[in-house]
Amino acid sequence: MENEQRTTTKKQQVTLTLSKIAGLKGVSYEAIRKRRQKENWRSSGTVNSKFKRAEIFHLNDLPSDIQSLFTHVSHSVSKPALDEHKSPDISFPGESNVQSFPEAGQHATAVPACPSTGIHEEGRKIGMARMDLLRLWQDYRKNSSRKTDADDEFLSAYNNGLPYKNLFDILGNILSIGTLYRWAEVLDNSLDWTKLVPGYFLKDKGGTQLNAEEQRVFLRLLLHPAKLRIGTATRLTKTYLKSHGKPLSKADRTFRRFAEDFKSKRYDLWTFLREGQKALRDKVEPFIVRDPSVLQVGQVLVADGHRLNFAVLNPFTGKPCRAVLVGYVDWASFDLAGYEIMPEENIQAVSSALRNSIICLGKKPEIAYLDNGRALRARYFTSTESFEELGFYGLYGRLGIMPVFARPYNARSKIIERWFREFSDTCERLVPSFVGTSIDDKPAWFLRNEKFHNAIKSGYVPTIEEACRIIDAWHEWHRQQPCPHVEGKTIGQVFDEGKGPGVNVAELDDLMMAMEVKTINRNGITFLGQEYYDDALYGLRVSAVIKYSLFDLSSIKVYSMNGEYLCAATRVASVHPMAQHLGNANDVETLKREIAKQKRLEKRTVQDAKEFYNLGKSVEFDWQRVINMSPKIVDKLEKNDIKLIGDTKKIPDEALRCAASDKTPNEPETEVPDTAGDTCGRPFFKSEVERFQWHLENGFNGPEDLLFRDEFKKSNLYKMLFTYFEDQQKEEMGSGRKVAVFD
Repeated sequence: MENEQRTTTKKQQVTLTLSKIAGLKGVSYEAIRKRRQKENWRSSGTVNSKFKRAEIFHLNDLPSDIQSLFTHVSHSVSKPALDEHKSPDISFPGESNVQSFPEAGQHATAVPACPSTGIHEEGRKIGMARMDLLRLWQDYRKNSSRKTDADDEFLSAYNNGLPYKNLFDILGNILSIGTLYRWAEVLDNSLDWTKLVPGYFLKDKGGTQLNAEEQRVFLRLLLHPAKLRIGTATRLTKTYLKSHGKPLSKADRTFRRFAEDFKSKRYDLWTFLREGQKALRDKVEPFIVRDPSVLQVGQVLVADGHRLNFAVLNPFTGKPCRAVLVGYVDWASFDLAGYEIMPEENIQAVSSALRNSIICLGKKPEIAYLDNGRALRARYFTSTESFEELGFYGLYGRLGIMPVFARPYNARSKIIERWFREFSDTCERLVPSFVGTSIDDKPAWFLRNEKFHNAIKSGYVPTIEEACRIIDAWHEWHRQQPCPHVEGKTIGQVFDEGKGPGVNVAELDDLMMAMEVKTINRNGITFLGQEYYDDALYGLRVSAVIKYSLFDLSSIKVYSMNGEYLCAATRVASVHPMAQHLGNANDVETLKREIAKQKRLEKRTVQDAKEFYNLGKSVEFDWQRVINMSPKIVDKLEKNDIKLIGDTKKIPDEALRCAASDKTPNEPETEVPDTAGDTCGRPFFKSEVERFQWHLENGFNGPEDLLFRDEFKKSNLYKMLFTYFEDQQKEEMGSGRKVAVFD
């Protein structure tokens, strides 16, 4: 009890000036003065200090944060004991290694030397510069009889920047001589330059730090996923503490310094709690440095999709839209090997872009590195979680390409993003239909009430084909830029040096982008308002599968429904309605070519009709003889609904003999056809069927008969009629009857 009373008595006897409080707190005198007015500190009187009157305050009348700086009082100075040259001395706990800075005509006063560890390098430089300036000032005043004039002369010379240039570069202008008096008072006749360090460099020493409760509330608000601003979190913290009976006198700048210090030292925690794990991976975690120089051109192609930042005309609707560019970038040269543009990205767009890349590269890559993010899958495969389930392994594996899939939402693995950023900055922004990369990046004519910009803007919206020409023109410029992976060479040079000998384009048809089912009409296939035709489609009226690429709409490939390749149909060119009279040479040539095509196809149809007529003409033969040989054939023909041709009448032998006797002796013999018989007793045949029947009974003699037999067995008549005879022959051979042998 006695010790407590003694401590309280000593505490009540301690008096401080505002300058002393500012020096001990590590803040400016003006900050303490404003705080004193705001909190209405009770003054204990005034005292003459450093040629001016200064208020003094009892320690027990000051706020708790100032009282907490002291654990005990070395000695107290009452109001009558203060004179115009001395201020109260306050001792710190653990006082040791005391140094002093003696002023002229005075002895050093014992003060503690604060450690300089943990002070920012800039604060260290300022503190030592202030101490050097105080030494120069005191030396200048020492030999002057009029101190006031000496102060003015020294300050004017210093602010001129010539005599003390190094110090002036660090400290800058000093507006008042009172600044030097204040620094001298803070230094308090010691050699401890750390007292002259600005307070905002001493926050690690507890001078401007928040207490535990203030830190807890402030950090809870500051690290919220809602990402509150520092000023907003500061106001909410003060409101919360005040509502719980804990008013605080910390300035807003104190909270801001604490927040900035916490962010700089715990940026990982700041990023993770405010922005999430993806931001932690992208902004804080160290990345892996990959060396593309060890790769060969075309060895690895990296693919990703990019929503164009300018509008194009949708070929299906005719309305402006932001199409998707799916590109493959060669990792070794950083060049765009190939791309595909579609209104919406899908698996076929990814494969078609790879097809175009292989054709341009001239060889097949070893690895196709595909981004596996949701953006590349959501439009076409809404229920698919990974590209690994979409058949890429089988589709690419057959071509000898290994597909590798990046982890979803792993931006560090997408080296093609750098290419897209450069493409957006140097190409897309120059297209008249540019719409911006984000909401904050929209052109002026997209904003409200921008009449001037809407009046001068161009309404031009390119088609996909025109967009491809724009991209190709920019691509030629990009190929002339230095390669980031190979020093001394351009991107195009590195890519061209690694090209292959070429590939078979037909083998890449499975990688064609889009497929649709169309009906073949008289003018071929109608697609996107254009007619596509090839002679192979002439006369067809069936459904077919077309494969096309919006990258090149000059032709489409046509397949049958069972996957058989039919042709590559080209776009039909329109003809001038009066080409002969009003058209130019090209119009006349186009008209002649179309007329020649019509005549050629018509001639082909007539020729096919003649062949069909010859093959399908009616054949007359003796049905009665056939029925006599095989009575069961009638039932077979009726069962298969085959109509019989009327019986032919056999020419009587008398008529033949009469016809032979009418010849004159000198008349030359006419050539007898193949079916007219021969010298071996062969009769006259009215049809090939009758001749074949005769040979079945009498045999085939000579090479002419064998040739006739082989040709006739290939005909439709043999397949229709004599196949039954073969079956009948086998039955009769089984019953033991003697029959003719066909072969």
